[in-house]
Amino acid sequence: MVVGLWMAPSGLAQEIPEAFKEKAERIVKMRPKTYLVLNTELKSETGDTTLLRYFANLSRDADYLEGQSYALDQIGATYRNFSKFKEAVDLHQAALQLAEEANNVELKVRCLNMLGVVYRRTDAIKTALDYNQQALEMAEAVENPSHHIKRNINVSLNCIGNLYQTLEQYDLAILQFRRALKLEEELGNKLGLAINHQNIGDCLDRKGDLEGALENYRKSLAYNEDINSTYGRIICKNSLAQIYLKQDMPYAALVLLEPLHEQSKTIGDYFITPLISINTGWAHTELGNYDKAYEFIMEGLEMSQTHNIPSNVLYAYQKLSDFEYKRGNYKAAYRYYKQADQHDEEISSATNFRYMNDVIVKYEADKKNNQISVLAKENEIVRLRLRKNQTTLLVSALIVGLISSILYILYRQYQSKNEKRVLTLEQNMLRSQMNPHFLFNSLNSIKLYIINNEQKNAVHYLNKFSKLIRKILEASSVKEITLAEELETVELYMNIENIRFSNEIEFSINVCDSINPEAIKIPSLALQPFLENSLWHGLSPKEGEKLIQLNVLNKNEGHVTLEIIDNGVGRGAAQINKENRVLKRKSVGIRITKERFANFSKDYQNSFDVDIVDLFDENGNPKGTKVVLDIPTI
Repeated sequence: MVVGLWMAPSGLAQEIPEAFKEKAERIVKMRPKTYLVLNTELKSETGDTTLLRYFANLSRDADYLEGQSYALDQIGATYRNFSKFKEAVDLHQAALQLAEEANNVELKVRCLNMLGVVYRRTDAIKTALDYNQQALEMAEAVENPSHHIKRNINVSLNCIGNLYQTLEQYDLAILQFRRALKLEEELGNKLGLAINHQNIGDCLDRKGDLEGALENYRKSLAYNEDINSTYGRIICKNSLAQIYLKQDMPYAALVLLEPLHEQSKTIGDYFITPLISINTGWAHTELGNYDKAYEFIMEGLEMSQTHNIPSNVLYAYQKLSDFEYKRGNYKAAYRYYKQADQHDEEISSATNFRYMNDVIVKYEADKKNNQISVLAKENEIVRLRLRKNQTTLLVSALIVGLISSILYILYRQYQSKNEKRVLTLEQNMLRSQMNPHFLFNSLNSIKLYIINNEQKNAVHYLNKFSKLIRKILEASSVKEITLAEELETVELYMNIENIRFSNEIEFSINVCDSINPEAIKIPSLALQPFLENSLWHGLSPKEGEKLIQLNVLNKNEGHVTLEIIDNGVGRGAAQINKENRVLKRKSVGIRITKERFANFSKDYQNSFDVDIVDLFDENGNPKGTKVVLDIPTI
């Protein structure tokens, strides 16, 4: 049996206190089946792996499956808290196997939840979600659940909420945490209340609701103080410090962070310890203490790499990028930004991405349905308020009320019409980016790699394709993004399209040294239609060398110029080719993009301009096309 992996070495029995030996023998003789009885008897020893291993051995010798399962599961939880994730998984798996042999639902649910927690700590989202959902389904199927089963329903909800949080589905995560919070209040479990308030605070923090996050972090800290949880206090204080940093209060953050370094190392949790170092580096960055800032961030990075915590490694690279940006070293900042982005890509394997993508689609559908329901209720509330206001105004002054109502309706119609126009532009833009021909042909190209057994190329381009789709979906939800993000998206797009051109196209991006792409805003997904036009109208019918060059130039103080230059057949020949096609495709991407640029420039003093120039050689023959975009910056 796998339990043999954790047998105590010879002579260890002599080190076990006689009082515990007597207790262990009594429990094994009683052979309790419920988690409650086992945990009541052994709760004071759950952190002592030596005593629990002794109890596991004694239970094994007596063929007491529940005792073995309980002990190994508790040892696994201790190993997890010390960031020994592989050992923790092996222990929980062994405990689960024993619980299944004993057909003990309480212990099975507990082991499944603990496996989910370990895999979540290592960012294995797919596996973690499988275990927690299995635990939740098993627990909710029990007709008369025990206190322990109810607690594990809350643990499952909390874990699933954390996974939603990892997938950046913060509203859905908060729903899970609040559901768990209500159940924890019914059970009177202060530890569960502390955990769920902490998690709700983290979601609100990520959504930008800093005041709401502070309120929940402080509630969590109060519960942790009440139950005297050192671990909980460390987590809460680190979270509070992170909020203070976002509120430009680095001194207040350092007051909380500095005592936590030794405390976190004492408890031995290498998940939270690197975060404390990284946040301390962030605080010193804001204060201009660059030597200390770099030292702390690098310390957090090295610990995260040593203990294989991918999310912390990503966070460290992001803060290194911010650190270099603060120092004015833009090239180094961009290099760390690229490293963070590359690490983010490595975290998402092809298998996990497909699973996550399916989950996100389902969650997004549920989210949209909830939003529609909320909007319907809000519309009903507005209608009732209007009716009440009309009645009140008619009693006091009918004419004034009538004029006010008419003006309000006209204003609402104008506002609704304007919002509908913007929404239509964004929807049309997303449809143009998610062109079904592009998706089908890209997937078909990747399929050919798989058929030809070119696994490395298939995985390489599948990662790029999945990342491109993710970036398109993310960018479609915001009005504007940085030029650096846009350049990265079009580079991915060109890499994917180049598969269909047998990698014949030479594509390059040249950014003027005086320009900081992170500081320039443009409409999201704005350059792809121009590149698509160059590809399919300029370069597709061309024989020989095929080039596309994207230049970012500093035109003047109020504008940045983007040039897209190709050496295609030119617009004249492209129009002839288009007319001769049997199937004519109507291109609306450029027209939509122009409208979006025009709407975007309303927020700036300067205006937007686009010009398409035909290029000719010295003999007057077409040699390509140049698109010139003048984008306002002030």
